[in-house]
Amino acid sequence: MGDPSLTAAERLYGGNSFAVLAMRAGDPDAPQNAIAGHARATCQLRFVVGTEPANILADLRAHLDQAGFDRVEITAEDDVFFPATRGDLSGGWLKRVLASVEATTGQPPDLLPNLAGSLPNHVFTDLLGLQTIWLPHSYNGCNQHAPDEHVLKPVCEDALGIMAGVFWDMGEVN
Repeated sequence: MGDPSLTAAERLYGGNSFAVLAMRAGDPDAPQNAIAGHARATCQLRFVVGTEPANILADLRAHLDQAGFDRVEITAEDDVFFPATRGDLSGGWLKRVLASVEATTGQPPDLLPNLAGSLPNHVFTDLLGLQTIWLPHSYNGCNQHAPDEHVLKPVCEDALGIMAGVFWDMGEVN
């Protein structure tokens, strides 16, 4: 999905992602054989660098109005969000970690320059001026953050090996 002009990689790290976290239409305790007169959804937007958080609701309102959905109400849950961050891809620490992961696994790691606004990474990058490197240990079918989220033993074993290699290599004097 996403903008068809983007590459597959750009769709992954270069675009915002929108998710419906929960929704309800009508009255589940007294269903009717008709279109529900009302519905409610709680949604989340994970946005990338370049998206201005202060404009999100106004832009969504304009989009809905233009599409003829002027009766749809938008309510912000709170003003708490984590700004998106983009790392410096020429940094020395990054090169060392990439080399370490490749030495441990025998294959070059995939590198994404962005972290969407879903973690407080900006505290490290923007407030403290530090480089951050996230090494996720997961797989496509893990149902991350779902009630049935899980991890497989081989994924844990690989993660332990990768992190042991990174910690070892970072302790080496180069």
